[in-house]
Amino acid sequence: MVVHPATRRVLLRWHDLMRAWLHVGGHASPGETSPFAVALREAREETSLPDLEPWPDPSAPLLVDAVVVPVPEARGMPAHEHCDLRYLLSTRRPEAARAEKPSARIRWLTLAEAVEAVGEDNLQITLARVAGPLSQRVP
Repeated sequence: MVVHPATRRVLLRWHDLMRAWLHVGGHASPGETSPFAVALREAREETSLPDLEPWPDPSAPLLVDAVVVPVPEARGMPAHEHCDLRYLLSTRRPEAARAEKPSARIRWLTLAEAVEAVGEDNLQITLARVAGPLSQRVP
């Protein structure tokens, strides 16, 4: 989950396959063994934000949620499940965010707007967990 602490906003990405606004993320590539490194790489690829780092402590990645989610059949793949490991990442330059492709739109939203935009109960729970650290930070 990418946040901009100074404005207390989160970044959501439109996922065509799931037809929903979700957090950024993706799959590990062969040979990758660090879940956090995968999350950071995927977030950088999907947002073009070069300054992403763990938040609130840059030296200690914060895993805010671990969720098994269903993925529907699509693009020749059968229906299956993913295990999402959701880390908290921050940027100081939200204006630099760029979608990796036109169909993968991205949006900065307040937590309340994000909760309204997402359809998944499990993502609403993640956003509630993000609210704690965001509310305690001084811009």
